[in-house]
Amino acid sequence: MSTDSTKKTIGVALGVCLVCSILVSSAAVSLNSIQEKNKRLDRFKNILAAAGLDPLSGDVVDIYNEKIDPVIIDLSTGNPIPDTEYNEMMDPATFNIKALADNPQFSESIPDNEDIAGINRRPKVMAVYQVRVDGQVQKFVLPIYGKGLWSTLYGFITLDRDLTTVRGITFYEHGETPGLGGEVDNPKWKNQWNGKTAFDEQGRVRITVLKGVVDPTNPASEYQVDGLSGSTITSRGVDQLVKYWLSENGYGPFFDYLKENVLNG
Repeated sequence: MSTDSTKKTIGVALGVCLVCSILVSSAAVSLNSIQEKNKRLDRFKNILAAAGLDPLSGDVVDIYNEKIDPVIIDLSTGNPIPDTEYNEMMDPATFNIKALADNPQFSESIPDNEDIAGINRRPKVMAVYQVRVDGQVQKFVLPIYGKGLWSTLYGFITLDRDLTTVRGITFYEHGETPGLGGEVDNPKWKNQWNGKTAFDEQGRVRITVLKGVVDPTNPASEYQVDGLSGSTITSRGVDQLVKYWLSENGYGPFFDYLKENVLNG
């Protein structure tokens, strides 16, 4: 092949690559807004599902806006942060736990002896979602996350107004094995959580994911959920991440704030 032919071939190849890169970049930019909108809708759907609200009963955004009152809280104190102090990382509708946890400015490390969820770092603030009925807060949807077998599981757990009764749980992102740890998505398993008791009378976290099946005759069954069949490590991971986030190291300060300032009436 002559030198001119080689140059032409290389030139054509470079031209094709350039055109393709421009097309791909343009498509990515044009689709970005659609992707962000879909992520937002998926987040709303999971919050509504965890709250026991049917996201298919109407327009998801309308239901969310009507029923959900989001607030950003300081995890260390439990106090809400005034919306006038929100920054670009504190939009409850797009709150990104991963982005905050990876940012040293907005996150903090967890001491090894406290890190039962295996997450190493956590945001300093968290978006929580209050469910209002006739103007009164009835439930609290709390983001949770922690290590499973193959992945970090991200989801929501809902507590009733009594801050003791579980009303729902859902996981919106994980990489657990389908049919095994992936059964965290199974509606039958998730329905078991509704009505379970998270704390005992002394305020200790008692909710537990078993290795086996709950014995309904056991007095402790009110605190227990079936383990995921064939997935001991994922079951243990869910158990530990729920215990972490419901403890004094997680949302404990927020629960204290609610008892003193919101639910005492």
